Amino acid sequence: MSSTESAGRSTIGLACAGGVIEGAVYEIGALCALDEAIEGATLHELDIYVGVSSGSLIGGMLASGIPACELSRAVLSESPDSTLNLEPEVLFRPAVDEYAGRLRRLPGTLLSSLRHYVLNPGDLSLLGLLATFGSIVPTGLFTNAPLERFLAESLSAGGRTNDFRRLERELYVVAMNLDSADVTVFGEPGHDHVPISSAIQASTALPGLYTPVEVDGQYYIDGVARRTVHASVGLDAGADLLFCINPIVPINVQLEQHADRLLDRQTNGVGPSLADRGLPTVLSQTFRAIVDSRKQTGFEKYEHTHPDADVLLIEPECGDTDLFFSNIFSFKNRRDVCEHAYQATRRHLRDRAEEIAPMLAWHGLGLRTDVLDEEGRRLYAEAAASGNRALEPDEIGSTADVLRETDRVLDRLDDVLDRVRTEAT
Repeated sequence: MSSTESAGRSTIGLACAGGVIEGAVYEIGALCALDEAIEGATLHELDIYVGVSSGSLIGGMLASGIPACELSRAVLSESPDSTLNLEPEVLFRPAVDEYAGRLRRLPGTLLSSLRHYVLNPGDLSLLGLLATFGSIVPTGLFTNAPLERFLAESLSAGGRTNDFRRLERELYVVAMNLDSADVTVFGEPGHDHVPISSAIQASTALPGLYTPVEVDGQYYIDGVARRTVHASVGLDAGADLLFCINPIVPINVQLEQHADRLLDRQTNGVGPSLADRGLPTVLSQTFRAIVDSRKQTGFEKYEHTHPDADVLLIEPECGDTDLFFSNIFSFKNRRDVCEHAYQATRRHLRDRAEEIAPMLAWHGLGLRTDVLDEEGRRLYAEAAASGNRALEPDEIGSTADVLRETDRVLDRLDDVLDRVRTEAT
């Protein structure tokens, strides 16, 4: 929009994409930076929220009035509100029932296959056998039913609600119907009777990682299977300004390698090709490239389908190898990824301030450049000040405390070993 003076109160929304656990942690850090840099609005008091995959969990929490800064503590299991603390066992529960159900099919599958190959011996081949036994392969390694139970509890505590219809704000959770490949938007009329926790469970069911989720007799999987951000849902709902957070971008390791050559130093564990890191990295890069291409196509269309709306997209740089290669299973790495996203978003907003500030002004908002210019500002300022100090004996009152203290000790040992290796080389 050309004018910098708003014609009236704008409807403001937020759309959060997926990215499994690491994506959710990145989004929290980015949202914390955005929240403190925007003047005139807070991210847990907007009009419209759209979430897909792990972004649906973030959107659901914000729509329930939980601030982004509180989520930054909850993701480390350090929130004063214990119902918000997310523990690893909630996310990685083996799908035992799925394994058992598939094994029960084994005798019948064997008998059927034997009968087929006796009658058609020419069909016998290794690929044929693999295809025949495909029905006994589990549809996912884990079940996210514990996540649904965690959400049902956290969204029902503290005066919050697990009912779309009782929310003060609009919340839309996107999933894909497995059997029709159609997009389902929970929260819209006809799908707003489904508990928010169940909708998020369906939207986070990433194929291969989690088993499909049954809702009202239909099976659903991760909505990223169709689109990345689903910004159109928020725009169609009437958002005049839509903040979009997307953690899924392909990595370009050649950028870092080129910079390293210019600085005459070795890359930090990045080999000449992603192929050197094996199949998981190749698949990750392929998936990211596919969804990134679709995202770019979608955002180009929004300029024509919603010409009166503004969209502010925040995502990692394609040369951000620290995020791509991080190990999210460590509590320390979750803290590091969240802090990394926070700092990267601050730089992004500062570097694009001349473009972003007029856009925000049109909608009655401001960009706090004084906050963005503040050097040394950190998301986890307390941790930096304390140096990850050890707990005193009387502070260790539970098994969780002991595990967290053990994790801190191991993290400090890792830091020492890293310095020793650096000095040795």
